[in-house]
Amino acid sequence: MATSSESDSRDASALTHPFQIGAFRAFLMVRLCTILGSTGMSLIIAWQAYNIARLTMAPAQAAAQLGIIGLIQFAVLFVLTPFAGLAADNFKRTRVAQMTLTVLLACAAVLALASYEGWISLSLIFSIAAVLGLVRAFQGPALGSLAPNIVPKNLLPRAIAFSSMFWQAGGIVGPALAGYAYAMEPYYAYLISGALFLVSVVGMIFVGDVPQAPPQKDRHPIRQVIDGFSYVRTNKLVLGAITLDLFAVLLAGTTALLPVYARDILHVGSAGLGHLAAAPGVGAAITALWFSFRPIKYNVGLKMFLSVSIFGLATVFFGLTAFMPQQVGILVALAAMAVWGSADMFSVFVRQSLIQLHTPDDMRGRVSSVAMMTVSASNELGEAESGFLAALIGPVAAVVVGGLGAIGITLLWARLFPQLRNARTFDPPELYPEASLQAAERPQATTS
Repeated sequence: MATSSESDSRDASALTHPFQIGAFRAFLMVRLCTILGSTGMSLIIAWQAYNIARLTMAPAQAAAQLGIIGLIQFAVLFVLTPFAGLAADNFKRTRVAQMTLTVLLACAAVLALASYEGWISLSLIFSIAAVLGLVRAFQGPALGSLAPNIVPKNLLPRAIAFSSMFWQAGGIVGPALAGYAYAMEPYYAYLISGALFLVSVVGMIFVGDVPQAPPQKDRHPIRQVIDGFSYVRTNKLVLGAITLDLFAVLLAGTTALLPVYARDILHVGSAGLGHLAAAPGVGAAITALWFSFRPIKYNVGLKMFLSVSIFGLATVFFGLTAFMPQQVGILVALAAMAVWGSADMFSVFVRQSLIQLHTPDDMRGRVSSVAMMTVSASNELGEAESGFLAALIGPVAAVVVGGLGAIGITLLWARLFPQLRNARTFDPPELYPEASLQAAERPQATTS
């Protein structure tokens, strides 16, 4: 596939669609299989942890165990992510991604064996959570920086839309598939995840050797890490996009509490848990499909702020289903989570396009690592916040307060970051006056 990728790159000016690039097609397969396996495995880990905890704990205490899982993953990610971005800029991103997928395969195998033999425990789950945090720290910058190396810049927004669509399609099928498999035999869910990770490992071979900016061998590694943080800090558009996601999802993340809602509020069991977990992916996939054919081009910043506000509002509606009749509550919960996913996908599409197109390739791994750190903070730390807050004030109040907080953050960020609010298109300026001189003078690496 390396030869095909090189040929695609040489003929970049003649390309009209990212699917014409063989390496990109293989990349999409890897993305799909990875998210299918990882979302399914994460869901079953949370479900097993909550059920094990409920054997000896009240619902509030059991919910706190879900918070511990998120806290462990965030702690590992927080420490390692800056160095993971350095690895993505100094080593072959395809090889880094392949190594992380191999570790995911090993984790799925251990969990399948533990479930089959009956020695699954909270201590094992917490240990696996730490390994998953390590994997995600290195996988995020490596995979997240690949698309701009595979497709030419003019096709990147559409490529991001297709990549997001496949990612969200996996988010639909992965949790539902894992939930149904678990209902038959708990270890089936992990076996399926392991098989999908194996396909991803093989798929990276077909991605091939993609072009990548040479590493900065004349600069100390610590200095390179600092450069990445400095670029994000001084480029207000990138900083605003990254931190908006951090605080909005940190407050309005509901996924950690889905097992609580499925078991003790909506009473829908493991199969219903799969539906609730898949609903955001349905909304997100529909939105990503729309963007793959009709990507937005104008007033992108303002539309992103609007989508994050809708994200927070959908969270509030999901939380209030606890006060509705059961059948109505289930339907409203599914609809709210679908809207939640659609709004999140809208925000992700705009944010990723802006960050990727406003970042030089030789810094893309490090900037992606900063973005990954904030995404991890909003997801893993958000899960910890949701779990601990649920233990203090109850799961319903935690969800509703979080949604209202996300809306407030959106209004505040629209005022603090006018560069982001006033972004009309994805096209970056020739120079960034607010960015560091070194970053601004660094030439863009080409994929053509």
